[in-house]
Amino acid sequence: MSSKKDEFLQLFDTYIKRDGATELRKFLLKSDFFTAPASSRYHCACEGGLCEHSVNTYYRLLKNIQSEYGDNWEDVVPHESVAICGLLHDLCKIDFYKLDYRNVKENGEWVKKPWYTREETLPFGHGEKSVYIINGFMRLKRDEAMAINWHMGGFDMRARGGDGSVSEAYAIFPLAVFMHVSDLEATYIDEKRGI
Repeated sequence: MSSKKDEFLQLFDTYIKRDGATELRKFLLKSDFFTAPASSRYHCACEGGLCEHSVNTYYRLLKNIQSEYGDNWEDVVPHESVAICGLLHDLCKIDFYKLDYRNVKENGEWVKKPWYTREETLPFGHGEKSVYIINGFMRLKRDEAMAINWHMGGFDMRARGGDGSVSEAYAIFPLAVFMHVSDLEATYIDEKRGI
């Protein structure tokens, strides 16, 4: 692979065949998905970080599903669902982060350092925003929508506010549990922190 973008597109083209996938792919190519960071200052806070995180999450999700269900894993979770959830769970971050600069004191000297600001133009939440964007192009299955919607787990602002729906979703949709765990593993085990 020459780049994470190429790797992402190869995975997308190989496994995502649903109606609307071609239009979604075009949208991704026109957006900042392949250059955006995954966060402003935490994991993959760098150019291309969002794409890198998405690929990492896909591989973690694939490994977790295969480990749980064995040789017949695709009878339980289709490979297309793994690709959709892993690769597309953070589309909410498209056109969200903007590169800026600020002065930081290092060794008594002021130095201009890059950092990412947030600019929300579609305040729809996090996981639910990704579901909304994807569904604008192709229809998600219910378990895929739940997995993407609740991939933040207890970090989701709805859960922090006392909404117990995340627990109910995890009890009903095992894919949502795997998605959350895979996102955490990619973030905290596979990826660098900081800008």
